[in-house]
Amino acid sequence: MGHRVDDGSVEESALESVLRGAVMKEVQPIRDTKKIDAMKSIMRGESNYRDLLLFTLGINTGLRISDILALKWSSFLNGGKLLKTKDQLNVVEIKTKKVKTFMLNKSVVEALKLYYDSLDSVSPDAPVFSSRKSDKGSPKALSRVGAWMLLNRYAHMVGLNDGIGTHTLRKTFGYHLYKRGVNLEYIQKMLNHSSPAITLRYIGITQEQLNDIYVELNL
Repeated sequence: MGHRVDDGSVEESALESVLRGAVMKEVQPIRDTKKIDAMKSIMRGESNYRDLLLFTLGINTGLRISDILALKWSSFLNGGKLLKTKDQLNVVEIKTKKVKTFMLNKSVVEALKLYYDSLDSVSPDAPVFSSRKSDKGSPKALSRVGAWMLLNRYAHMVGLNDGIGTHTLRKTFGYHLYKRGVNLEYIQKMLNHSSPAITLRYIGITQEQLNDIYVELNL
């Protein structure tokens, strides 16, 4: 039996002061891929496959945490079968009301299958990321506070003690696209930002890092 993370069973009001302090510190992407791999290894080692899927989905799709937590199993099932690599997922964004469509990559599908296979049964109408709490006997979705708590736990375990929040997933997605040379305009569009400058600031690209790119070019 894997170690279970407290996923928000503490009343959210009791965490308000903690969250306010976290908001005041600017949330950062996870820049080091070794830290990402280490966090995933801990989740696998503890058999916390729900957390592994949440983390992997967030850093590979750029979905907002509100959209991730609202997902139901019907989104990942087609004719009763689990979606595969390169299958499309359609998500209606809560904030924009727009439909975001993207293909699932290998990392997401592997995490999805691990989680799915670990469950006794799955109802299409049940939340994918369910809390240990229930709502009149029905599964209840993990709260935003619960997601924040579990992300910080894993981050602390790999030495990331500051700047971790639910936006870290989305920022990590954008940051690593940029570092891999993806056109900034594409990243801007994926994140629904109004300008490239906003995107650079959001994903944590500093002037110092831009200077490094110039220095390393050496044509």
